[in-house]
Amino acid sequence: MDHSRVPVLEALEEFRRRGDIAYGPPGHKQGRGTDPRVADVLGIDVFRSDVLSLNGLDDRRQSQGVLSQAQELMADAVGAEQAFFSTCGSSLSVKTAMLSVAGPGEKLLLSRNAHKAVIAAVIINGVEPIWVHPKFDGERHLAHPPEPDDVRRRLREHPDAKGMLLITPTDWGTCADVAGVAEACHDFDVPLIVDEAWGAHLPFHPGLPPWGMHAGADLVVTSVHKMGGAVEQSSVFHLQYDRVAPEVLKQREDLLGTTSASSLVYASLDGWRRQMVEQGHDLLDGAIVRAKRVRELADSLPGLRVMGQEVVDEGFAASFDPLKIVIDVRELGVSGMQAAEWLRANCHIDVGGSDTCRISASITYADDDITEKRLTDALRTLTERADEMEKLPEVRLPQPGALELEQAMRPRDAFFATVEHVAAEKAVGRIAAETISPYPPGVPVVAPGEVITAEVLDYLRSGVEHGFLISDAADTTLKTLRVVARD
Repeated sequence: MDHSRVPVLEALEEFRRRGDIAYGPPGHKQGRGTDPRVADVLGIDVFRSDVLSLNGLDDRRQSQGVLSQAQELMADAVGAEQAFFSTCGSSLSVKTAMLSVAGPGEKLLLSRNAHKAVIAAVIINGVEPIWVHPKFDGERHLAHPPEPDDVRRRLREHPDAKGMLLITPTDWGTCADVAGVAEACHDFDVPLIVDEAWGAHLPFHPGLPPWGMHAGADLVVTSVHKMGGAVEQSSVFHLQYDRVAPEVLKQREDLLGTTSASSLVYASLDGWRRQMVEQGHDLLDGAIVRAKRVRELADSLPGLRVMGQEVVDEGFAASFDPLKIVIDVRELGVSGMQAAEWLRANCHIDVGGSDTCRISASITYADDDITEKRLTDALRTLTERADEMEKLPEVRLPQPGALELEQAMRPRDAFFATVEHVAAEKAVGRIAAETISPYPPGVPVVAPGEVITAEVLDYLRSGVEHGFLISDAADTTLKTLRVVARD
């Protein structure tokens, strides 16, 4: 295929050349009505490029096939049989993917270290989750993806399960044995969905972890805005084999997706694909070398421990994304959350993630000598001034097994049940009717339907005292909890 072509961008250029005036949405009419004060901040070209795909970039029958051409090029670029663009982010795309495999009341295997968006999907879809617990790294206090044997065991226990959702890479860059998990799923003739939100760059360089399509996954969801070059909310479904029907995927996406898709998302996805096919290997080569320098510099600083290949050598992960700089800061006497806030306030550096133990920064093909120096200078300053930070109450981290809570009810049933709010000390032993996800990183510690334990409650409440943001709980202070009412 001719990857120099960019159908969406070409259609947008032609729209501008013709000088069309649209008498439908968007109401700003390609910037004619945009407040100059807004344009001064956002740029007028954002509005000039905001065009409906129907009756704008294409006619109402899509006879030009602008979007379908762009999607065919994307599929060819990454080795998928089909690709579909989504403008609502991978949070929605994952919900769509799950709906395409399992319906209400049906079983679906899920990695328990999933983001809260997956728990939301379980509630919306009404599926019965069969949790596959991650491999827990006690020393790092970190969850890594489950292994093929874990998946195979759960499939034997639940032969009526409709498929598996695997999250890889994790927020911290550790990756599953996708090929092994795919083989386990296919031995039971069920599809493997991979939530590869952090992996859009993986198809374009052999020095990166294996890409889901190449490793045998049936359906892969990527967030191109995370490690790629598309604007926020840019997501792509990648599909192969026949275990998930394309028309089913499209119908489920129609249930959840917007009817006013953003041409800005489509155009940036289209352009990024061309850039990666033409220049991706060299650009990612440079990013890998740059990340290696940052990692070595950070590892030489007192009080910082950088995670790398040793996490694979120790058997905790199948591979590790070298573009993720994951730094344990506990030896500085601070938490990762404190370090992240300090770097933002004092160095104007926003790291990509943080938790009780660590911070992380993503190096992409867009980094240059300036961004590299700003990051390494900031890390050096952090180590020199860490003792200036306020000493906060310690987070009481639970033992690994304590995070594997009993699932007493289906999440959907618990979420929509008759509920009551009880004081935290009276919540132990009760069934949660809400999701409780410490931010960062946004992985639920408690999901609806799980039985609340004293150890998990102690962890969460000590975290709130330290500075956890619990945005999804009814009472963000966790003085009270929302639980299923007793008869």
